Amino acid sequence: MPRSAPLDIDWTPDRTSATPITEQIVDYMCGRIASGSWPIGARLPSQRALAESFGVNRSTIIAAVQELADYGIVEGRHGAGTRIVSNTWSLMLPGAPDWADYVSSGFFKANNATIQAINRLEFDRSQTRLGTGEIDPRLFPRDMWRRVAGEAAAEIDALGYPPPEGLDVLREAIAAHMRDWGVDCRPGQVLVSSGALQGLQMISVSLLSAGATVYAEAPSYIKSLQVFQSAGMTLAGVPMDGQGLDAGALGGLLDGRSARDGSVLYTIPTNHNPTGLTMPESRRRTLIEACVAHRLPIIEDCAYQDLVFEGATPRALKSYDDTGMVITLGSASKALAPGLRIGWIVADERIVHRLADVKMQMDYGASTLSQWVFARFLTSGLYAEYLERLRAELRRRRDAALETLERLFAGRAHWKVPRGGFYIWLTFDEPVRMGRLFRRAAGRGVLLNPGDIYDFEGDNALRLSYSYTTPEEFAEAARVLAELV
Repeated sequence: MPRSAPLDIDWTPDRTSATPITEQIVDYMCGRIASGSWPIGARLPSQRALAESFGVNRSTIIAAVQELADYGIVEGRHGAGTRIVSNTWSLMLPGAPDWADYVSSGFFKANNATIQAINRLEFDRSQTRLGTGEIDPRLFPRDMWRRVAGEAAAEIDALGYPPPEGLDVLREAIAAHMRDWGVDCRPGQVLVSSGALQGLQMISVSLLSAGATVYAEAPSYIKSLQVFQSAGMTLAGVPMDGQGLDAGALGGLLDGRSARDGSVLYTIPTNHNPTGLTMPESRRRTLIEACVAHRLPIIEDCAYQDLVFEGATPRALKSYDDTGMVITLGSASKALAPGLRIGWIVADERIVHRLADVKMQMDYGASTLSQWVFARFLTSGLYAEYLERLRAELRRRRDAALETLERLFAGRAHWKVPRGGFYIWLTFDEPVRMGRLFRRAAGRGVLLNPGDIYDFEGDNALRLSYSYTTPEEFAEAARVLAELV
């Protein structure tokens, strides 16, 4: 076997930098591997030689090489030294090349490396998705779908462009469905979007001003997105307690603010993503009062409103709105089918008309077929029937997940019991290196959602989901997680 060329090392760590020496060495070596300068199959110099080249102690080299091994980039073999075996995981590292560095003038900002890795690995069937925000495909109501699809084939005789506001039949059905959330609205106050995320995008580019502040729970779903940041807005985290967003803390942040600065509150009051908390009625009233006093408009995300399975479903914030300050988002993606790409916005009719113009510019309206299908689910009673079964199954999976966590993590972490939705927010009692845990878990076939992709600072937490896995699958993935921790 031909000998590989020696690896060139023309760099030493910066001892004046705030970045730890070991981390600098790991970043340097990953950069060489990612660029192809150090090819797969190449053998690393001995630990002694590396220590001399970098001007550090052997213990520092041992720690750096071990971290690369944890990433799956190098592998030590008895009698054969340590070789480079993969350059795949290096793409997830913070120092990896990112096209956003080169195409910085684009409208959409790049997600961080962990989110990009999650988005790729969710399509890898070898991974158990322990944190995903999606219903298990095995729970899809196939018989109901066949019935509705058959009716569509018999009744739909054309698929032309729909009105940008949405099909009348669906807007009427959504207005009726909103009454289950305590909201009395007219079909003219409903706009159908291609998923709730598009609703956020339309609001951000047409109603909000660049430079405005978007207040949100800390942690929050939008912290894992770039929707508002891409439109030139900044995010400000509002503390949470056991009842959800702390309205008193929000009021403190707003004191002295100009009511005309274009800021807005984004909140998920029911089955909050990622913490699973549901805001009680008293807190909802207090929050509305605080926002009215400070003239702060609200974007209310009700993506999980239909998935309360313990206790009564609370009224949406929109039901307390007497001044038109609340825009409410709904979605068919969480409960029924993300592939339908159907969401909706409930707002003042003038706002609906403005957003419809933006919608026309984006895609000429949501899919006619998808709109028709969801309208039929709503008007036929099939959606209500399906939700009843789905809530019971989610409660069963939640209870099993809680038993698993109690068995594996009692005394090592803490969490709260959600009343619905998909998520359990698990916080470790001792510091855990989340980036390393994420990579090692993925290497063992367990895909995690680290809490810091949702939070405004490191939180030592994970968003765990019981919606996508069976109790047995959840338990096995949690066992692997417990071993790694």
